[in-house]
Amino acid sequence: MKNRHSVKVSVKWIPIFSIAFFFTGMLFSNRLWSPTESSSQLIAQHRRDQELQVVSEDCNSTKKKQGQDKDVMQEVYKTHEAIQSLDKSIAMLQMELAATRSTQEMKVADQSSNSSRSQDGPPRKKVFVVIGINTAFSSRKRRDSVRETWMPQGEKLLKLEKEKGIVVRFMIGHSATSNSILDRAIDSVEAQHKDFLRLEHVEGYHELSAKTKIFFSTAVARWDADFYVKVDDDVHVNLGMLAATLARHRSKPRIYIGCMKSGPVLAQKTVKYHEPEYWKFGEEGNKYFRHATGQIYAISKDLATYISINQPILHKYANEDVSLGAWFIGLEVEHIDERTMCCGTPPDCDWKAEAGNVCVASFDWSCSGICKSVEKLKYVHEKCGEGEEALWNALF
Repeated sequence: MKNRHSVKVSVKWIPIFSIAFFFTGMLFSNRLWSPTESSSQLIAQHRRDQELQVVSEDCNSTKKKQGQDKDVMQEVYKTHEAIQSLDKSIAMLQMELAATRSTQEMKVADQSSNSSRSQDGPPRKKVFVVIGINTAFSSRKRRDSVRETWMPQGEKLLKLEKEKGIVVRFMIGHSATSNSILDRAIDSVEAQHKDFLRLEHVEGYHELSAKTKIFFSTAVARWDADFYVKVDDDVHVNLGMLAATLARHRSKPRIYIGCMKSGPVLAQKTVKYHEPEYWKFGEEGNKYFRHATGQIYAISKDLATYISINQPILHKYANEDVSLGAWFIGLEVEHIDERTMCCGTPPDCDWKAEAGNVCVASFDWSCSGICKSVEKLKYVHEKCGEGEEALWNALF
């Protein structure tokens, strides 16, 4: 009986123990898994921290790279400026070297000529200024009117060269036909007056740019002058005032003196002074760069030597004065706008003379020279001339 009752009591406690064990297991399970969830949170937090660190490093790297790029651009800009300055200096040195080399070669040639007494002609003479009067075969009467007015003749021409260092010559080339009647006529006049500078050039109106290059090259080879002047044969010139004006700039290198202008580029084929290469100067209606008017201008020895050395590669435009101005673009040249070199004919130049401002040169803009110069040049000389004594008494 006791054994049987004992077994029955044990069976009743079984559900109670089962429930107790269940809750005990739940409690144990919660305690067991809690650390695992904390670990997941720690891992996630650590991962976010790593991502933030990577983003921060990327930002810092980007800022640093931008700063480096800025520094690199500044260095590139500085280097570019230095290269430009160096190129400019090199160009100047090359031009000066070329001029010096040409001068040395001419001196050597002169010494060789003196020692050997070759038939190439006399050595290069040192003078103050060489004035080339541009003329043509058809301009005999113009030349005569110049000889009768402002250009000395005979012994006076030689005296002017010897005492004042002023050389004045009519410059002219030759005809297309060898030994033509035109060439023989010039030879005959030269034998009489001895006031021509013959050029290796075929005369023609549309070849004035080429003639200008050849004049400067020929003059540089023959005379060692401080200045070289080109003037047309229908312009009146006061030689004393011209020499005094040039003397004020004697100590300066690379001087370009004249009445500076900037006229329109004429694209129409039917007009005078048409420019076939008008498109090089920009849109239609544009103006030329600043250059001296072609009636008269002067350049210093360095520039004349530059033209002589680079003659084959200097581009020729339709207008001679434009061509000359173009040859100096890009060089360190001082442009001097000398308005006394473009006075008008009476009453303009004589009013200025009465006021004590004697003009260097006089002509009519409407005619690109003195209108009807053969008949009018003597009148202009009487009204606007400086007087013969002014030239011989001038100090320069």
